[in-house]
Amino acid sequence: MTNTVENQPKHSKKEWAFDPGYIDDRVQVLNHCGTFGIFSRMGDILPLGKAVHGLYHKDTRYINTLALKLEGEALTLLSSNIKEENEILSVDLTNPDLLLADGTFLRNGTAHIRRSQFVRNGVYLEKIELQNFGEIAVSLKLSLTFSGDFKDIFEVRGLKREKRGMLDSNKQIGNKQVVICYHGLDNISRKANISFGQEFHQFEGEEVYFDLCLPPKQTIALDYSIAFEEGEGNFETKVYQHLRPQVEPSLEENKSYFPTIETSNEQFSHWLNRSKSDLISLMADTPFGKYPYAGVPWYNTAFGRDGIITALETLWVAPDLSRDTLLYLAACQSDKLDEENDAEPGKILHETRGGEMVNLNEVPFRQYYGTIDATPLFVMLAGEYYQRTADLGTLKKIWSNIKKALEWINLYGDLDQDGFVEYKHKAKNGLTNQGWKDSHDSVSHSNGQLADPPIALCEVQGYVYAAKIHGANLAKTFGEHALANQWRDEAKRLKEKFNERFWDKELNCYVLALDGNKQPCRVKSSNAGHVLYTGIADPSKAKALAATLLKPDMFNGWGIRTLSSDEVRYNPMSYHNGSVWPHDVALIASGLSRYGFQQQALRLMTGLFDASLFIPLQRLPELFCGMERRKGEGPTSYPVACSPQAWSVAAVFMLLKAVLQIKISPLTKEISFQKPILPSYLEEITIKNLLVGNGFVNLHLVRHNHDQMVGVNWENSPEGWKLTVVK
Repeated sequence: MTNTVENQPKHSKKEWAFDPGYIDDRVQVLNHCGTFGIFSRMGDILPLGKAVHGLYHKDTRYINTLALKLEGEALTLLSSNIKEENEILSVDLTNPDLLLADGTFLRNGTAHIRRSQFVRNGVYLEKIELQNFGEIAVSLKLSLTFSGDFKDIFEVRGLKREKRGMLDSNKQIGNKQVVICYHGLDNISRKANISFGQEFHQFEGEEVYFDLCLPPKQTIALDYSIAFEEGEGNFETKVYQHLRPQVEPSLEENKSYFPTIETSNEQFSHWLNRSKSDLISLMADTPFGKYPYAGVPWYNTAFGRDGIITALETLWVAPDLSRDTLLYLAACQSDKLDEENDAEPGKILHETRGGEMVNLNEVPFRQYYGTIDATPLFVMLAGEYYQRTADLGTLKKIWSNIKKALEWINLYGDLDQDGFVEYKHKAKNGLTNQGWKDSHDSVSHSNGQLADPPIALCEVQGYVYAAKIHGANLAKTFGEHALANQWRDEAKRLKEKFNERFWDKELNCYVLALDGNKQPCRVKSSNAGHVLYTGIADPSKAKALAATLLKPDMFNGWGIRTLSSDEVRYNPMSYHNGSVWPHDVALIASGLSRYGFQQQALRLMTGLFDASLFIPLQRLPELFCGMERRKGEGPTSYPVACSPQAWSVAAVFMLLKAVLQIKISPLTKEISFQKPILPSYLEEITIKNLLVGNGFVNLHLVRHNHDQMVGVNWENSPEGWKLTVVK
């Protein structure tokens, strides 16, 4: 994930007339496509903590303050919950003790205030319901404070700018509308149009007031929307009661990508369902179908590597997401040399961004290609997708892109023509490190010294090997036998050379990388686990590596650390040097299972499942700290981790596949399980409406009591298909 900013923003706190007892620095997140909101548990947006609260759209924070008050006072929090489908933030509040203007004393707990908040792409909507449980009517003044700073997301993250555009004061338009406008240095106007379903009674600066008469035992409701727009177009007023009913059909459409998975363990089932809901919330519409945006808040956009790995994690349950991901990335494939964006012909996108700073080239991420692994991963996904679906039509559409990607590997990826693929960034403000661990200090030697470029990462060689194997298989399918033989021969030579140069007998591990002088970075890292996932490891070395990865210096009880605790640069609170990343753990588990180490894969699944039980909503974040697991305590949070994060919430699907070793092969019309196992906490699993070929199947898996082995039954089996279970 892009880690372009090391320091968090510094800011001066503005004084707020809120009872500090009701300010909670935990946040609630709502997101849909290119729009997301970060709120306090009260449902407010305030400059607290790291000052990241806000309503964001297309990499710009439009609204940085949204505060609800009653009689000028903050309300008392009762509860704050994200609904199971991830679409609504529901907040229950009540009044503090209030002395009203007419002398009436309103005791705490007399009025119930419910906030229902949600976002759709380009708009935020809220409904506020007030109910009086008192015995007399009361007159109340409700106010909403709005302000917008229109900061680029890179500004919010801490990048300083010498100049900014011009921010207009809030402008009242009639008695039902307020507009906040910012004129950017990129000559684009960005506006937040606040439209109410009823007239407000007063407007002062940044506050809108409603005078309400609340009869006893009665409920009244207010609703409003905030629409976000670039340019000079006319706003279309969005109404809560009109847009809210549209949410359900949209959710159902996205859910159709996934089968229903039920288990005998309610908590594991909740983990699966929460993960599916989170992933659905990140699936953005593109001209090519759905694309999984990487994560909220910092990465709510399309990333090549993240999208591909998310697709690989979910391929067995949601192959249509892989198809859409391939089509999108093929359309964004570079066709030219462009050093300012680290682009070369055939290279697959790293990330794409919008916003003022991108438009002004203050950051280079409009379409940025500074990744060494997205290109071979793209070919891997294409090959895996074909094996899973036999969808030759889609592969025909992108076959030229696949060939260009493999050409890039040989022409541009191998900088010194030594047979390994390495990176050295060219873009002035681009990423120094261009593997998945892309922070500046993530590649080092055993003495802690940072590696000099060009750098050949161990897992990247595995990705290249797998890409060439898949490329060869696809070339054979398309009748291009010379290419098939070439890529298969190249893969064979790479595997031999890799196991010779990257394996370290003393470490019992593949080294992290070779530096620019072809010296090995002799440190134990989770990168080596990806080598298993790709199949490039020799079987004897895979056995030794499996043992190494599960030792206490690497496995902390929750998952695999990114860097061994024995290493000089180990820091469990770092981004990449000792933390635990769920997607990383899932890939390693899949690799272990590939080589027959399913018990070890099961330990990793159990570790992350246990971790999920301590994490709010059972939503695995981008990462958490790598401290050793302590009895009765959950994992230590990483303070600015993205959540939800696509490849983290998708990890559970790959973990489940790893222990079941399920393979769906439409080319041979077979569903097979290779020595499937389940833990004691999962006695049964039912998978309904799993896509196989042109139909759907239901699978029922039962764990035998006397061991971990699994029996499998199926229903609605497609004609001509067979079910195989190897025990």
